[in-house]
Amino acid sequence: MTSFDSTPNPTAWRALFVLTVVLMMLATTGWTAVRQHTGPRTQLAAELAAWNKDRIEGRALPSPDAGHARLAAFFASVGTRSGARLAADYPRIMGNLDGAPVTLRYRANRKALAASWSKERERVANPALTAEGHHEAVRRMHRFRALMAEDRQILAFDPSGAGRVAEVLGDLDRAERVSVIVPGVDTNLLTFQKTARKYSAPVGMAQSLYAAERAAAPRVPTAVIAWADYTSPVGVGVDSAIGRLAESGARRLTSLTEALPGDSRVALFCHSYGSVVCGVAARDLPARVEDLAVAGSPGMRAENVAGLGTGARVWATRDGDDWIEDVPHLEVGGLGHGEDPVTPEFGARVVSAAGAVGHTGYFEPGTESVHNFAAIGVGAYEGISCAADDDSCRRDIAAV
Repeated sequence: MTSFDSTPNPTAWRALFVLTVVLMMLATTGWTAVRQHTGPRTQLAAELAAWNKDRIEGRALPSPDAGHARLAAFFASVGTRSGARLAADYPRIMGNLDGAPVTLRYRANRKALAASWSKERERVANPALTAEGHHEAVRRMHRFRALMAEDRQILAFDPSGAGRVAEVLGDLDRAERVSVIVPGVDTNLLTFQKTARKYSAPVGMAQSLYAAERAAAPRVPTAVIAWADYTSPVGVGVDSAIGRLAESGARRLTSLTEALPGDSRVALFCHSYGSVVCGVAARDLPARVEDLAVAGSPGMRAENVAGLGTGARVWATRDGDDWIEDVPHLEVGGLGHGEDPVTPEFGARVVSAAGAVGHTGYFEPGTESVHNFAAIGVGAYEGISCAADDDSCRRDIAAV
């Protein structure tokens, strides 16, 4: 199946889009060709039941849905020993709890990953498993083992369905600048990291951006998050042409940015369908999100920057041979994502992507796009190269 992260036939995409619009208009409820991502959640349910009964010095534990501010206050009040005990006893909750100390989340997720790895190892040995099931179990087992490495900081992990995950590069607690990479369609546990085409996957994107930021501002404490902690569409289909999954992803992205430790300034780097997620989230993002950059965007579900409802600076880029240019940038009956962010009418600050090749080349080391992303991420705006070969994209930015 073709995806936003491959090279589809523009004619086929237009035909699919037009056909879908017609069918949506004929059907009162529309299409929802949705791949299910539920899966068994019995272990998490058991943890939640035990969590609701647990006490620390006679105090009930707060609801996991209590909000990041209340949860942060709770963990500050109970101390490190009690926090460590909760991470050990409830790894599936603690590993994904916005407001919990990030070091506890890393610890909890390493334990949750070990349990998931053990479960997949048992599946691999099951003679009743189909060849396809065996292949997937082997791949998942290898992915879990890789994520368990001592030098990896896993901020979120959910193995159910296709899986969700987020990883931190750098010291998130001490960072003055935090960059969050929001990837596009077909993002899941198995595509989180790739050997071939390394920089087309979230981990490779984050590694490239982190290295570029360190080179651009070696004295600025930075951190980069490879954020695949939302359910993305599978391939080019109805889910990739509507905003349903972007809306749920936007809520998760907003929660993440609100709960980041300290008072760091935040920049979002949103690729392909990830730019739809960022566009939907824009008006609800906290003020600490000062920059929002999109690459290879099918639209942000807004007709212009003002329609995003954000005070963040909005940046956009697209290379000359990105097939996304041929996708209809419009919105009809809920289908499509609106105006092209690189057009003058949209009003974004358009930066150069020289050296990037194709839809997935924006984070390749040495490209102008990753150079510009790094400059945005560390606040070195004077070093940004504009697409118009002038300083138009850098105008009216206060010195920081």
